[in-house]
Amino acid sequence: MIVSTKLQIPHIRNTMVSRPKLMRKLNEGMETKLMLISAQAGYGKTTALCEWVKQCSALAAWVSLDKHDNEWISFWSCVTASIQERIPGFGQTSGCLIENGPSESSEPMIKELLNELNHITGELVIILDDYHVIELPDIHQSLSYLLEHLPPHIHLYIASRTDLPIPTTRLLAKGEMHYIQMQDLRFELEEGFVFFRDTTDLSLTKGQVTELFHQIEGWVSGLQLAAISLKRSTNIKQSIQQFTGQQHHISDYLLEEVFLHQSETMRSFLLETSILSRMNHSLCQAVTGQMNSQEQLEKLEQQNLFIIPLDEGRNWYRYHHLLSDFLRQLGSRTDSEKWNQVHIRAANWLEKHGFDEEAVEHYLEGQQFLDVIRLIEKNPPALMQSKSDALMRWITVLPESSFAEKPMIEMFYIAVMLLGGKREAAIQRMEQTKVRFEALQGKLPDVDWNMVMGNIYFYCGMASYIQNDFVRASEYLVLTERYMPEGSYFQVMGVNRYEGYSRNYDQLTLIKDLYAAEDFILKWIKAWEHKRNYPFIGYFYLAYIHLLYEWNRLEEAEFNYGQSLGRINHQPLARIMIQLDIAASRIEQAKGNPKRASELLVQLKSKIDSPDYAFFVVKIETEQAYLSLRQGSLQAALDWSQRCGLAHTDEVSLNLLAEHLILARVLAASERIEEALYLLERLYLLVRKGDCLRDHTKVLIVQSVTLWHSGQTEAALIQLGTALDLAKPDGYIRSFIDEGSVMAEMLNAYSKVQEDSNSSSGYYVKQLLRAMNDTPEDDQSPKGKLTGQEIKILLLIMDRLMNKEIAERLNITVDTVKYHIKNIYTKLGVNNRKQALERAKQL
Repeated sequence: MIVSTKLQIPHIRNTMVSRPKLMRKLNEGMETKLMLISAQAGYGKTTALCEWVKQCSALAAWVSLDKHDNEWISFWSCVTASIQERIPGFGQTSGCLIENGPSESSEPMIKELLNELNHITGELVIILDDYHVIELPDIHQSLSYLLEHLPPHIHLYIASRTDLPIPTTRLLAKGEMHYIQMQDLRFELEEGFVFFRDTTDLSLTKGQVTELFHQIEGWVSGLQLAAISLKRSTNIKQSIQQFTGQQHHISDYLLEEVFLHQSETMRSFLLETSILSRMNHSLCQAVTGQMNSQEQLEKLEQQNLFIIPLDEGRNWYRYHHLLSDFLRQLGSRTDSEKWNQVHIRAANWLEKHGFDEEAVEHYLEGQQFLDVIRLIEKNPPALMQSKSDALMRWITVLPESSFAEKPMIEMFYIAVMLLGGKREAAIQRMEQTKVRFEALQGKLPDVDWNMVMGNIYFYCGMASYIQNDFVRASEYLVLTERYMPEGSYFQVMGVNRYEGYSRNYDQLTLIKDLYAAEDFILKWIKAWEHKRNYPFIGYFYLAYIHLLYEWNRLEEAEFNYGQSLGRINHQPLARIMIQLDIAASRIEQAKGNPKRASELLVQLKSKIDSPDYAFFVVKIETEQAYLSLRQGSLQAALDWSQRCGLAHTDEVSLNLLAEHLILARVLAASERIEEALYLLERLYLLVRKGDCLRDHTKVLIVQSVTLWHSGQTEAALIQLGTALDLAKPDGYIRSFIDEGSVMAEMLNAYSKVQEDSNSSSGYYVKQLLRAMNDTPEDDQSPKGKLTGQEIKILLLIMDRLMNKEIAERLNITVDTVKYHIKNIYTKLGVNNRKQALERAKQL
């Protein structure tokens, strides 16, 4: 809910001093993308902009920002709403994207906003007042992107107490940005004469004005404060001499002078209403108890006492920041209990009138923590969707004792941390929460305790899965089964959104032991497949499909795709369905059905039903570019590289690893080898720091292929050898053979330089070549005799025991079990447990 006064140009008095020089400077912004008006409080930034807008012939959309706009959705909603005030119907598409919140990237929303701005006929000015209250990096980044691509007929004017926390060097260098700074806003001496002559009742000599002006250095608010103070002075000369020192000392002195000359009733009114970011007579009456609040507001305006009307009807006002800051500091030093009560009265009024978010802020200030929890519980899913940063801040401020018996608040806190990418902190908090709430069994109603513990055990299980502790993950999931009903909100939270999608596309990046993971995943697919409302099983199907695809077991991968696709509870969830169809496309391409592979991706765009539609389309188009390369259609991949917004010089990150790898392939295919290698070298340094062998392997493969294309044969084979060594223990196949004929050449060349072709590495290379040729193995006999211990392990594998369980049964270490299993696979010429069992039966 946006208060209309935030979008209205503040009203200024007609008696203000005319400042043609400053107006000319502001006009220069109409020749640029950005005009920044930067100065400390009291220099007349808002007044200057208001006066300029009155003279400007272009449409002007105004936003008065406050601390509640330090949220991505709130900020951009205000921006689009302000434009809608001037251009009805604007922002229908971008508005929908904004309302559903930011995800992994804000670029699709900004691109849509830019498209809509581009269709505006005539010039438009967008004014953001008090931008210094915005601290969220996501807002700064999205604003930076907007500025970089802003159409020439759109102009952004930003007023701030500080410089912008976004890169502006390029804009300055291209002449697309102008500054108005403190020295530009200061009154010149002649303007000071006009100010005292035309806007005050003081009869000062030119000498007195000159002396006062010298003391205050043209500071606009200082002159206004001085005028208010001097009206009550019995000795003007002496008073002027007292205006010395730094400006904040002058403001404190002058404000105190002004404040002390008010009646006791007015002083109380000023102090108690200073907590409000905006106010009307009804809110002021609720906070102060003064029935004549409208008269008090009008009286303050008549006295020019730093109060600003926010609409023509004089219904809503706000204090000048200098005054509100001064009053809040003064008020906070008064009786704390009285100060709390002021906040509580404000919160009660705001809640009653539908301003829940602002009410929460005042309840927190008034230490009414149960009321905060009550408002959070009123509609928590909506808060998590659109106000996750505020929700995180509120819950962080709340003392734990206030929600000791509100387990769902704790769960929302953990969920927000997970969705916000704070995985390690969330896991630590999760463990602490588990211990705390396990101790509450019997103290909470069984239904509530079971629900929260089921969700906690579920989260703990997923955390253990991510950490590759499959035994512990199974233990937690057994507990989840016991306590959590189907359809838990927390289990499916975010699955129709884009958040975290890039890194979760290939779940094998999380897994370090594919063979151990296979048993774990299959176990829980079987345990959950009978559940009708359990969409999280989709992630396990995806992991298993990716695993089967990697092992080149295409028919099995296709079968499991069909099983997952047939589940009704997956169909509404975009993130699951998109990953399924992308996997299916890769399967079809691998099976030699390129037309069907392309059709699946085209059809996928029309199947998406998500508030993050634009984000998902970007992911699909990236996959289409990769498929185009595999099918030999370089032009389609080049077209993607031109519109994707990526460059080989970009700062690299794991979240965009897949996209940058495809870009490197496109660069190499278009003979921009040096650019491709430059990007790949930085990607290699990035993945080498982590412990994800899959990312490491994939970068090495693309790097080796690119080096091979450039004629650097020896370097290419070194990188290929490293990739083979990393991939061999887990039996990777498709990561290599999807590279096509060039990989066959490289593998043959690599095989020739091996001193011992009968080594396990040599056999692995032959296995990959056989997979590429799709020919049966020529030698069906085992490569060596199984030892007694290996036979025991093979029998335990048949009983579906996991590595840790085998180790406990045989009283050996898990590493020893892995060593024996690798020997078994090598001797039997297989890649995984299932093949090992089938091969053993044949023998």
